Amino acid sequence: MILDSFNQDNYWLKNAHISSCFLKINTINSYPEQLVLVDIEIENGKIKQVLPARQKNNLDNSINLNKSIILPCLIDCHTHLDKGHIWQRSPNLDGTFDNALDIAIKDAEKYWQAEDVYRRMEFGIKCSYAHGTIALRTHIDCYGEQAEISLNVFQQLQQKWQDKITLQAVSLVSLDYYQTEAGITLADKIAEIGGILGGVAFMNPQLNSQLDTVFTLAKERNLDLDFHADENNDPNSICLKKIAEAAIRNQFKGKILCGHCCSLAVQSEEVVAKAIALVKQANLGVVSLPMCNLYLQDRKPGTTPFWRGVTKVHELKQAGIPVAFASDNCRDPFYGFGDHDVLEVFNQSVRIAHLDTPYSDWISSVTTTPADLMGLSDLGKIEVGQPANLIIFKARYFSELLSRSQHDRIVLRNGKPIDTTLPDYAELDDLVLQ
Repeated sequence: MILDSFNQDNYWLKNAHISSCFLKINTINSYPEQLVLVDIEIENGKIKQVLPARQKNNLDNSINLNKSIILPCLIDCHTHLDKGHIWQRSPNLDGTFDNALDIAIKDAEKYWQAEDVYRRMEFGIKCSYAHGTIALRTHIDCYGEQAEISLNVFQQLQQKWQDKITLQAVSLVSLDYYQTEAGITLADKIAEIGGILGGVAFMNPQLNSQLDTVFTLAKERNLDLDFHADENNDPNSICLKKIAEAAIRNQFKGKILCGHCCSLAVQSEEVVAKAIALVKQANLGVVSLPMCNLYLQDRKPGTTPFWRGVTKVHELKQAGIPVAFASDNCRDPFYGFGDHDVLEVFNQSVRIAHLDTPYSDWISSVTTTPADLMGLSDLGKIEVGQPANLIIFKARYFSELLSRSQHDRIVLRNGKPIDTTLPDYAELDDLVLQ
């Protein structure tokens, strides 16, 4: 495909496959894998028309895609950019969660000054942008003085990249931190920068009161909430249920996203049913992080892992609860791999959580659904009047898209192709090669 073809103010993308879930009004017949064949007109960087594909084409300003799949630019609603790319200097050699936590804390104490955090976070943003991500939410460790360093770095990057990628920040501390003056100061800082109030919920006798404090802080400052919950295989860990009850009890009207929720998968059907009903009533969204949880969960030296670490994504979705998938950690003690590529997230999620046969509208879990959960309802769509922020793949079907590397994708922003060259790992050598 010749990139010069996109340099016109008006052109057509002919014979393109898109998922039927992106059609507002389903007037176009869908075929296997719920893909529909369309022609898309782009004018002055926006989508002008989406029409059923026509067999004959006499237009000079058209690009025949031969059934190539087009997706809207992708949404990554749960990452940890501040931890990213420290694996080479701080590896987690036994792969356990507890060791990951200990190593990450020690790395932060030793290295996390402004330049280190800035460069590693921007490296992750560069990767995300090149792969076709248009919005990203990152959790940021916010204990003590680290909050001032990392949140200031975030604000600098948010401003620098504002025309290319929407960045959101979530404070990450354990919920007991919000019971202190430092926690209240943190809530004020998050409100000041327009962030999301977040934290890790752990089972403990004070959990209900801790949650009530967090909900009160969020309501007073008009903040949305984003929790880490139940990242374990303990059937007695019911933080997701507790969060839903707290949302109902506090009559919270903002958006709430809960990440991980792994223990739901090892609880009894009765406990699961009650939790899902409460999550639905409380209007919570759930984000699953399959790559990281598959990596961390059920780690025992010299033994083969038994379970996958994902939550009950099918049951949650069947109940009408918004379900998203996201990257989580990247090349750090919590996950030694990754490249900030949401297509890889979807690829692995399909395999790990059996999202295929049929694929249904699961592609919305990395596009439309996380965009809505992040309050960015104008993103993650292919609609008339929207900017032409699209990704074109050579693959014609999901079976092709998820079987072969899609490194040669074309990313359009406002109808024009961007440079999809990934940053070289060597950029960080002076920081991570000790």
